[in-house]
Amino acid sequence: MRILTIKTKLMLALTCILLGAFLILSILNYQTSSESMREEILTSSLPLIRENIYSEIRSSLIEPILVSGTMANDAFVRAWTMDGERDTDEMTRYLRDIRNKYSYFSVFFVSAKTNRYYHYQGIHKIISPHDAHDVWYYSFLNKDREYLLDVDSDEVSGGILTIFINHRVEDYKGNLLGVTGVGVRMDNVAEMLRQAQEKYRRRVYLVDESGLVQAHSDKSRVEEMDIRDEPGLSDISSKLLALRDEPGNFEYESEAGRVLLTCSYVPELNWYLIVEQDEDDVLAATRGNLVRTLGGGFAATLLVLMVSVLAVNHFQSRLERMTVTDELTGAANRRRFSEQYKLAMSRVARSGQSFSLILMDLDGFKAINDKAGHLAGDRILCEVAELIREQVRPTDLLARWGGDEFIVLTESGLEQALVVAERIRAAVKQAAISCVDGSDCVTVSLGVAEYCEGEAENSLTHRADEALYEAKRLGRNRVLSAKK
Repeated sequence: MRILTIKTKLMLALTCILLGAFLILSILNYQTSSESMREEILTSSLPLIRENIYSEIRSSLIEPILVSGTMANDAFVRAWTMDGERDTDEMTRYLRDIRNKYSYFSVFFVSAKTNRYYHYQGIHKIISPHDAHDVWYYSFLNKDREYLLDVDSDEVSGGILTIFINHRVEDYKGNLLGVTGVGVRMDNVAEMLRQAQEKYRRRVYLVDESGLVQAHSDKSRVEEMDIRDEPGLSDISSKLLALRDEPGNFEYESEAGRVLLTCSYVPELNWYLIVEQDEDDVLAATRGNLVRTLGGGFAATLLVLMVSVLAVNHFQSRLERMTVTDELTGAANRRRFSEQYKLAMSRVARSGQSFSLILMDLDGFKAINDKAGHLAGDRILCEVAELIREQVRPTDLLARWGGDEFIVLTESGLEQALVVAERIRAAVKQAAISCVDGSDCVTVSLGVAEYCEGEAENSLTHRADEALYEAKRLGRNRVLSAKK
């Protein structure tokens, strides 16, 4: 509530400033609007563009990462390698099938035992630490990473610049069998960034954890431009490369003028996404807007402010709901659950009234989901969530724990919590929720654990989880309590 109050006051203050400046003097309006536009670009527009581009990057590069990981954990690859790599054609066909299915530029496997570089066209070479084209392999192994993205020229295709997604292949004991992966043409990523720059009129590029540019619409800057050496940008490079959990907004002075910048860490790629805009472009837009504002007059200005306030309020409300609510079921998410858990601990410290957790998992859900499809599965999750809400009190918190698991934080001791859990179990059983043909009705297994003073969230949920899986082991569709 305090945040909403502050936001309301801020919007009112901004409205008064803009209207007052317009009425008093046009030049004051220009100065105020310029600063307001700069702040809007830095804190709203640029981050929004960054998130849009981030989504596009995910859609183009995350799939190759997942495919590379799937290959590394493929039982065929492990078995074929451990069996002595006897039939080369089998691996060639496997790699060719992957390439044909996903249309990747390159698909490969390097054997740690024989040093053979298998390609979808056959055995390409025997790698060696003395070959400059093979440095990537030994560098990757020394970093002890599960997977890594590497921008390099593809020797097989004649030196075309490629983003390789390299993934370790290990046997079931963790011993290295080799490295597999796929390659995506750098031209594809560069073209995507170029289109993003044209669409949003911002500079967009990706740098690795050392600050070296790995993807840019200007291919000549790839692995040549280092943000730690760029004038102005070098002053904030250490702050950019220190970002992890939260994105950051910055400003710096370049040779061409002041630059507004937003940056976020992309954990799936271990790279940083940077979006920039020259402040002069912002001021140029503001000057044009000043002329239009003078021509439109007071009524147009007031209308723009009203629409802006409504838009900000609308999207702010949606964002606030999204941060604490599961989109599918409408239940709270883990973040909201953790917040309420801390509050519950505080209440125990003040009043001594205990609370309990009810962790539940849908029995037979996977079979129904596989049989009827994800849409039917989503419908079932929503129906179960609604049934749970009907059985708990308004003061209890229902959260989606993940997948087909739900958790309830109830301000009750163990005995009362068991009553609530049994009520939920019986309601779901009686509802006979199933797929279209009426078979495979869903039931729930529940584990209940009462809070012990000072007990951390992960400890209490772990005890509830143990009780839940004991209930499943004993035949499902039952309630069990956890030991303290």
